[in-house]
Amino acid sequence: MLSIRVVTWSLATFTTFSFVVCVAYGLIAPESLHMVGFLEMTLPGFKWLSWGGFLIGLVESFLYGAYTGLVFTPIYNFYQRKWG
Repeated sequence: MLSIRVVTWSLATFTTFSFVVCVAYGLIAPESLHMVGFLEMTLPGFKWLSWGGFLIGLVESFLYGAYTGLVFTPIYNFYQRKWG
C-alpha cells in the first residue's frame, strides 16, 4: 500500500524540480533547443523570462504533481488490494 501523503509530496516536488531544470536549461541552451513552447502550452499563464510567469509555472508544476499523487495513489491502492 502506498501512502497518499508520501506519493503526493514526492510527485509535487519532482514536478517542481523538473520545471526549474527546464527553465535553467532554457537559459543556457541555444534558442533552437528551448522548451518554451511546451511550457507555455502546458502551464496556463506561464510567460518565458518573467518573474510572474516563473512563479505561476512553479505553482502550477507543484499542483500538477500533487494532483497526480492524489489521483494515482488511491487507484493504485485499490488494485493492490484487489489483485495484490
